[in-house]
Amino acid sequence: MKQIFSAFALLMALTLFGQEIKFQDANFQTLLANAKKDNKLIFVDAYASWCGPCKLMAKNVFTKPAVADFYNTNFINAKIDMEKGEGVALAKKYDVKAYPTYLFINSDGEVIYRGTGYYQENDFIKIGKESMDPTKQLSVLKKRFESGEKNPEFLKSYIKAFAFSDPASAQSAAERLFAQKSPSEPLTPEELGYLFALTKDSNSPLFRIIESRKAELTKVIPEAQFDMMLNKYREASLMSVAYNKETKMLDEQKYLSEAKKIMPEAQAKKELLKVKMMLAKRDKDNAKLAKLATEYYGDGTHVSFTSEELNSIAWDIFETSSDPAVLKTAVKWAEQSVKKEESYYNTDTLANLLYKTGDRKNAKIWAQRSIELAKKSGEDYQSTQELLDKL
Repeated sequence: MKQIFSAFALLMALTLFGQEIKFQDANFQTLLANAKKDNKLIFVDAYASWCGPCKLMAKNVFTKPAVADFYNTNFINAKIDMEKGEGVALAKKYDVKAYPTYLFINSDGEVIYRGTGYYQENDFIKIGKESMDPTKQLSVLKKRFESGEKNPEFLKSYIKAFAFSDPASAQSAAERLFAQKSPSEPLTPEELGYLFALTKDSNSPLFRIIESRKAELTKVIPEAQFDMMLNKYREASLMSVAYNKETKMLDEQKYLSEAKKIMPEAQAKKELLKVKMMLAKRDKDNAKLAKLATEYYGDGTHVSFTSEELNSIAWDIFETSSDPAVLKTAVKWAEQSVKKEESYYNTDTLANLLYKTGDRKNAKIWAQRSIELAKKSGEDYQSTQELLDKL
């Protein structure tokens, strides 16, 4: 009997271990046809190959037996890289701007529910259940909002549903939500999250709410940091007066003129450089990006540069430049990033840059260190391992 029980237990363990969401390898039209045939919704894991949280969801959540059972039972499941193949058109059609995004689509190709970001097991099952609830679907939420509904819990659900796909509408919902709160009534952590996430610049009506609650917010944020945050919002608004969206041209003189009203001239020039880098990156003008970045970051040692921004620009140069001099400068930025705060990501960047500059010995050392850090933090280090194998 003991042997029979042990064999049964082993079989159950193997069965559970092997459970994961089963994704169909099919084009989108076939997925729609299958959804119609089976009378199910399509669940799309809209991901990008470089996205860390996407990889963690695949590793830690999609493989949970309860998640796998729920999604395999109720949905036609698909994983689609939004930057490759038909994913590019789907990302544009469904307004996917953040990763990972989860789309719940009916057989007519309409998104009826969506989620974004990393979820724990139970929360991920919860959004799947909400997608099947007619009262939680996007078209219904939209109609309720447009009819003027003011219920705070409804407005919070609406904000979460539309924060990425329709931020202007989510901002309007936030305005309606905060208008109901007395200035003396403290904001909850959830409400603070909405406030900061949806305030894009000082032109936003939500910015005035942040300003008006300085006494409350400086109890949890140092006043100097709070004032710096307000200045960042003001800086962001400069684009609205200096950048022409139709021509995609930046009026540099107008930008500087407006910037000098809220900051010293030297800082205004630095901010203009950052904006020009952003536009060069958007336009894929790699030579211009490298030139501007070199001018802005120098050797990367200035105390104001954060580990994250140095790592980000170093990686951008790794991906876009083959100029030996520029790559050597990017190595310095990556080294400074690691010096400020060592992580899997910046050690991986440093290893890749060293490899690209021909320094295989040090590239190997940093690839090994990167993998060590990834194992400690639970990061997916497959790409770093591939680099190490080449070394």
